[in-house]
Amino acid sequence: MTFRAIFPPTRALAASLLLAAPAAAQDYQAEPQVPTGKFTTAAEVKPIMAATKGAWVAVREFDGQDLVYVTHIMSWRCGLAGLRFAVNGGALEDWPLPPCDEASAQPGAIPEDAVIYLRFPLGSVQSVEVELVYDDLTRETGAFPRAAVLMN
Repeated sequence: MTFRAIFPPTRALAASLLLAAPAAAQDYQAEPQVPTGKFTTAAEVKPIMAATKGAWVAVREFDGQDLVYVTHIMSWRCGLAGLRFAVNGGALEDWPLPPCDEASAQPGAIPEDAVIYLRFPLGSVQSVEVELVYDDLTRETGAFPRAAVLMN
């Protein structure tokens, strides 16, 4: 199952997902790990993501569909180089991360046009897998059964 086939709510969003080619490890560039106090590096974000792993994703049943959210990850994306995602044991695919506004007082604020959820047929999401690629090129994964991340 690919993002292109399951979530085309607008032409602009569909185009952005079509253009997001899968990124291999060699496509990422390590960034300097000088703490900024703004949580924009892996060194600053990694401990937070490890401590809040259970909040990385959420599944919500809404309007006859399963919505899979990555809002928490988007909030801490400034220490990430990439986000990969799979449903029900499928192949990991890239989820586009908006750039951080490092000049802002809140560089991790989620832009209005950010893709924070994807739609799936109701009841179809049984598990979600996530791979975070930090900007120091280390990786962390998580696997979440539906029951553990289903919002009431």
